[in-house]
Amino acid sequence: MEQKPLKLGKVQLEIMKVLWRNGSATARDISEALAPTEGLSHSTVQTLLRKLEAKGAVTHELEERTFIFKPLYQKDEVTETATRDLLTRVFQGSVYGMVSHLLKHEEISEDELNRIKKLIEKEK
Repeated sequence: MEQKPLKLGKVQLEIMKVLWRNGSATARDISEALAPTEGLSHSTVQTLLRKLEAKGAVTHELEERTFIFKPLYQKDEVTETATRDLLTRVFQGSVYGMVSHLLKHEEISEDELNRIKKLIEKEK
């Protein structure tokens, strides 16, 4: 059975990044990992984990009275869904529109520009 596209909020995505990086984690592990950048309380992380579980994004196992959370989606699945959603909603499906916007409005290093040029050449 194919999974439905997963839409995540900013902080939910940060939680998923911790899970992808570690493979699994407790709510406390996630709270500690996100504390320096997100400043979330432990109870907020627990609430967000319950919401992610309700969406089918994560699952948990019980180990010695502690929930161990694991991702049910791979990073590339979420990246693909988010990119497609942005392309469709904001740029009406125009890859040119999205790329030209990024080139005009984002700071892109010379190295990144060269890598993009090589990617385009490879795709011809």
